[in-house]
Amino acid sequence: MNNFAASFDTQLSPIAPFIFYLVIGIIIFIETALLVGFFLPGDSLLFSAGLVAAARDDVNVVILISIVFLAAFIGDQVGYVIGRKAGRPYFQRAKSPIMKKMLLKSEIFYEKYGWWAVVIARYIPWVRTFVPPIAGTVKMNYYKFLSANVLGAFLWGVGITLAGYYSGSLPWVKSISYALAAFFISASIISGVINYRRENRD
Repeated sequence: MNNFAASFDTQLSPIAPFIFYLVIGIIIFIETALLVGFFLPGDSLLFSAGLVAAARDDVNVVILISIVFLAAFIGDQVGYVIGRKAGRPYFQRAKSPIMKKMLLKSEIFYEKYGWWAVVIARYIPWVRTFVPPIAGTVKMNYYKFLSANVLGAFLWGVGITLAGYYSGSLPWVKSISYALAAFFISASIISGVINYRRENRD
């Protein structure tokens, strides 16, 4: 029986890192690509993923940061396309002068500060979900958006993940890495739910 359990664990162990990479990639993609992902724990998830990578020998940090970077980059690209294809026509069809004025002001803002807005928004929960679709809606220059997206995905996605990884390399941190990961993710989710309910109440 023990031999069977050991054999089963040996067969299952290579699957665990794959599932870990997959879950992290999907969550980061949803948060950055789809408007419904604004409540997801992006920053804390990345830091926690780095902690887990430091604690487990079977999780490769290079593979992890590569997946995080691609998920963050592709997510913003998808958000931009959604704004360009759906957001722009919606505002153009709107008869409300207020909405037309909002569109004009957004176009002026993104023309002047759009590049920095895309990069900095990565570090602001909720905001990072909405900036790419707005950039697409106001027809921000695609190549400016592309370069800002690459830099933002690298600094935010790779940077925070590596911060967690190197923090988890410290002996005293490594011993409680799973508890820290659970704390960061739980706190982020609870904070998101509280803020969401507060916004709806107002």
